Amino acid sequence: MSSLAMPFARAETSSFRVRKVEFGGIPALELRDERSGACAVFARRGATLLAWRVPHAGEMVSLADGYETAVEFDSQNGVRNGILAPFCNRIADGRYRFDDREFDLLPGVPDGQRLIYHGFLREMELSVADVQESIAGASVLFTGVIRPDDFPGYPFALKLSVRVSFTGRGVALTVTGTNIGERAIPYAAGWHPYFRLGDAPIETLELTVPAARCIATDRKLLPLPGDAAYAPIAQTALPDFREPRLIGDAVIDGCYAGAEAEADGLVRSRLRDPATGRRLTVWQRGGLTHVFTGDTLSRDARRSIAIEPVEVMTDAFNRDECARAIRLPPGTTSSFSCGVEFDVDAAPATFNRASSAIE
Repeated sequence: MSSLAMPFARAETSSFRVRKVEFGGIPALELRDERSGACAVFARRGATLLAWRVPHAGEMVSLADGYETAVEFDSQNGVRNGILAPFCNRIADGRYRFDDREFDLLPGVPDGQRLIYHGFLREMELSVADVQESIAGASVLFTGVIRPDDFPGYPFALKLSVRVSFTGRGVALTVTGTNIGERAIPYAAGWHPYFRLGDAPIETLELTVPAARCIATDRKLLPLPGDAAYAPIAQTALPDFREPRLIGDAVIDGCYAGAEAEADGLVRSRLRDPATGRRLTVWQRGGLTHVFTGDTLSRDARRSIAIEPVEVMTDAFNRDECARAIRLPPGTTSSFSCGVEFDVDAAPATFNRASSAIE
């Protein structure tokens, strides 16, 4: 591990290891539990989760649906497991106004082709600043900097860091942005992970999202103006997942809001396979939860489901009510934490996949 050439800490009794690997020529790090064989692989590009596997019932179960090849990674189709910063989702026509100035993220791009989303971090080559190993888990700190001339329409100085932590049965992220410039900047973060429970079709999985409202959008998936954007789920086409509900044939690409936090302050969404009792709990400290059933992916549509913790709604840079949430004054820092944990029911229910009904 000394070849990593970075600050490094290992407990004497550590069972977790971090080692350098490659993904089609793209540098990556594998975090592994040597006792169980559970592992997670993160690319240095964007701190992107490429794979996460855990042992259960005599097999290694895939829990994350990441890019399969370097070519696919380069294409960014579906933004598989991408970390989103300095903005989440879309910005209408690639234009926004901040502190009485107009900004264009797509200069020279004609109308009708002006689509930009999910920020810049996901394609940035990051440095590895710190590696920690212990008996309980492993973590890696990725860092990078956006300079004023790096991206059109975002002439700001921003330091980014992503701390990824792995405990075998859990992955956690803390995304931090620090304004290192001399004026306030717009900033928000999120995560775009795709989850699966082995080979179980998503139609047979139960989803729980503890939200009573959603963000109503137009045909371009942009929030409606003003208060019209905030709607009770019962008044929209999005399914209500406040109680566990089979995904079935639902086609979902929408944002859930107003979720009820649990006693520890975390909002938790859950994905469960009734046939095996396997389940994932996606947690986040505040924000909203976007759900996407992957119907438009170029490879393996509806093989997995994106359950996305985000700090703010789509097009937040253009929303008056989001102005305070996205504003990062000079010298200040903003962090967003989220993650996912794997578990198994003690006594899973019997499930008939053919009839898609719990017995």
